[in-house]
Amino acid sequence: MKKQRTIRGWIIFFMIMLFLSGLTAIPAEAGLGFLSSCFTPGTVTGEWIEKVYVGVTNTNNDYPFIAYGYDWLAFAHFVLAVLFIGPLKDPVRNKWIIEFGMIACLLVIPFALVAGHYRGIPLWWRFIDCSFGVIGLLPLGICLKRINQQEKSIDNKTAYEN
Repeated sequence: MKKQRTIRGWIIFFMIMLFLSGLTAIPAEAGLGFLSSCFTPGTVTGEWIEKVYVGVTNTNNDYPFIAYGYDWLAFAHFVLAVLFIGPLKDPVRNKWIIEFGMIACLLVIPFALVAGHYRGIPLWWRFIDCSFGVIGLLPLGICLKRINQQEKSIDNKTAYEN
């Protein structure tokens, strides 16, 4: 029963983080404005954040419909969070969703490195993006380990009863 609570706790945590991550995409310009004020101008990070902020602001002023892509990005995060209701209800039966999530987290790394290169994103920022995939692997890895243990104990119990 403790394994079940641990699994559910990590899944809920992961779902909340996915939802919040998506939520930050909608007010991208305001978020970047705030972030820009948090970093010292003239530093590598400060200059990069300011450049991105100016780019988003100019794009929103001239072509506000482009921000619709951010809305769809947020929507994708929300839908992915909903996907994890399956393992929340029945972790063993829906273990594949945890595995799917782990594959998605792993795919963040090559995607960020390759797409970021072609979009002119600095390497150090691409590593920050990669860290989201690595960090996402942690709760999902814990869940998968616990689910596998739970699955094994169910199999052992069934074998014992037969």
